[in-house]
Amino acid sequence: MFDEIMEKFEGSPGQQRVIRLLLERGFSVNDDGRVVSGGIEIPDTQVAREVGVDRRVVDSTTEAILADPDLRRIFQNISQIPSLMDLAPVLDLTVVTIAVQDADEPGIVAEVTRRFADRGISLRQTISEDPEFTDEPRLYLVVDGEIPGDLVTELTELSFVRHVETRVR
Repeated sequence: MFDEIMEKFEGSPGQQRVIRLLLERGFSVNDDGRVVSGGIEIPDTQVAREVGVDRRVVDSTTEAILADPDLRRIFQNISQIPSLMDLAPVLDLTVVTIAVQDADEPGIVAEVTRRFADRGISLRQTISEDPEFTDEPRLYLVVDGEIPGDLVTELTELSFVRHVETRVR
């Protein structure tokens, strides 16, 4: 899906940057062509500054979104999920990031979370990036306390895991 969306803007790298930002941040486009987060409008100049384009590129991108029924359906229904990852150091939590070989493989989240449950480690939050919307999707787990080294080793040895990283409080 991500590739299909980006193809619609292949002639404009600036518009592709706007699209990527909207998807990464969970920003919507309202009926007036304004970028919003919930009911809060985000000025085009702010969006443009963030991705390094002129505000008119943001306008043309939102116009293109509204003109395309498929894009309109996506960008009028996307929403943001609050994440504990940036708050982890403040809340004394640990973030485990897992990069996988093939994010479309079924059972990845179930297998990883089972390993934590088997050790009695409670998950505060789990976020899995959609392989349709990002080039290198990752699985993020936010947990109380530190992760035992042998669990990190066990996760690393799973056939579908490419890399495991922990960010301790």
